Amino acid sequence: MSHPHPELKAAPPLNKRGLRIVALGGLGEIGRNMTVFEHAGKLLIVDCGVLFPEETQPGVDVILPDFTSIRDRLDDVAAIVLTHGHEDHIGGVPYLLRERSDIPVIGSKLTLAFLEAKLKEHGIRPRTVRVREGDRRGFGPFECEFVAVNHSIPDSLAVAIRTSAGLVLHTGDFKMDQFPLDDRITDLRAFARLGEEGVDLFLTDSTNAEVPGFTTSERELNPAIEQVMRTAPRRVIVSSFASHVHRIQQVLDAAHQHGRKVAFVGRSMVRNMGIARDLGYLKVPANLVVNVKELENLPDHKVTLVCTGSQGEPMAALSRMANRDHQIRIGKGDTVLLASSLIPGNESAIYRVINGLTRWGANVVHKGNAKVHVSGHASAGELVYCYNIVKPRNVMPVHGEFKHLKANADLAIRTGVDPDRVVIAEDGVVVDLLDGRAKITGKVPAGYVYVDGMEVGGATEASLKDRRTLAEEGVVTVVAIVDADTGALAEAPDFLARGFVHDETTFESVVPVIEKALANAAQEGVGDAHQLEQLIARAVANWAFRTYRRRPLIIPVIIDA
Repeated sequence: MSHPHPELKAAPPLNKRGLRIVALGGLGEIGRNMTVFEHAGKLLIVDCGVLFPEETQPGVDVILPDFTSIRDRLDDVAAIVLTHGHEDHIGGVPYLLRERSDIPVIGSKLTLAFLEAKLKEHGIRPRTVRVREGDRRGFGPFECEFVAVNHSIPDSLAVAIRTSAGLVLHTGDFKMDQFPLDDRITDLRAFARLGEEGVDLFLTDSTNAEVPGFTTSERELNPAIEQVMRTAPRRVIVSSFASHVHRIQQVLDAAHQHGRKVAFVGRSMVRNMGIARDLGYLKVPANLVVNVKELENLPDHKVTLVCTGSQGEPMAALSRMANRDHQIRIGKGDTVLLASSLIPGNESAIYRVINGLTRWGANVVHKGNAKVHVSGHASAGELVYCYNIVKPRNVMPVHGEFKHLKANADLAIRTGVDPDRVVIAEDGVVVDLLDGRAKITGKVPAGYVYVDGMEVGGATEASLKDRRTLAEEGVVTVVAIVDADTGALAEAPDFLARGFVHDETTFESVVPVIEKALANAAQEGVGDAHQLEQLIARAVANWAFRTYRRRPLIIPVIIDA
């Protein structure tokens, strides 16, 4: 099994007969999925998503893949193929189209509808090509065939890419629900047919590779959802991902069955469900959906709200309800149904919301106490099935943290794939498929690119480090008036502290430290204001650590007297 090597160098030019594969995001993390295929001088991009920031990245809105390695080759990009409409696969497209707006964007009906709604906010009109399963389309030297797969959003596709260097099958995000609500199952017959043709490289979704067995069918949630609608004494508030059309379909059907009206709450929920309804993916019984205002005239046991915020996001509807910062006041007898997963890293935020809602008297039904969520990704049993059906020559696990990629690689090997032909790559690692073998040949830059307000790439690791310091250690500004002739303090310095322990006497002991630093500087003949500021900053920083075991950000200001 070839592992990534930290000592990798820049990759050599691509052999004319070869196909190069570089993931710029999505390997080693769950998010910002983007894979670049290079062949015969042209590039094909599959997906371009965002990653959501963690607490250690204050002030960051989203994180993008790093376009550095393709920036001077944007004219060579034949197309962007989107496998499905989730943010971690389409959220980065507006930022890529800002750099070249006429790249053709390929996707299914629902995926393109979600993308176009997003691009409208950015003021971009894309060149789109709508495809569906079974279609074959050529983009430069790449021939793409689209295959139906089942996932937690409708209209998802796998893509088979044929080139003169070989056939690649990329599953996108998928699972193998045998009884999906729209009866559109993952097309294993197509996988088998491609396997017969000979799949040279198989890129497979690793998210649930560590989970044994098979992912439960979406339909199996129906009894739990139905029970909530039947037994809840007052209102039912359901929180789900704003893109999970089938989950919301089950909620609508159960509400309708028990004589409840439904209102959508939250901008993304209202927008996406409007799109899904207009395109026929969401079947809404007549007179079921009303707007929030009309609910006020209905008795509580006739009301269901469907809102965003299932991950505890601070600005989303559910968190605001938990904090009493929303027009909808949660009260005793209300039932809140969290019909979603706990995304790793979000647990504490989600539990905070559950506790808040419970405190107001709500009964909270969630994944931990009822069967109200199933994953959108294939578990180990399904992945093994796929390996045995496709019988790929080479395998490259995608979409997951390192442990998921490794677990997926082990599954491939257990089905008989040669360990030397299973490639565990990370973001930026270059994999070349040449003469039927996939090998790691180098790397390209693939760092985090932070979107901060309107600024892309303006926030760096260094500026985030400053923000973390400000958040955890505070800031101390030292204003020193220095006599230009003697280099000594003309009067006692002023201290302005924020987020740092202080009272009247806190800074008394640092004044002699500053005086000593200035005296030494005068002896050395250092009179430059910038250098003196650096000296003072260092002296105060050392004092703060010795005295308080804190490392505040020090901002020295020197004024000549």
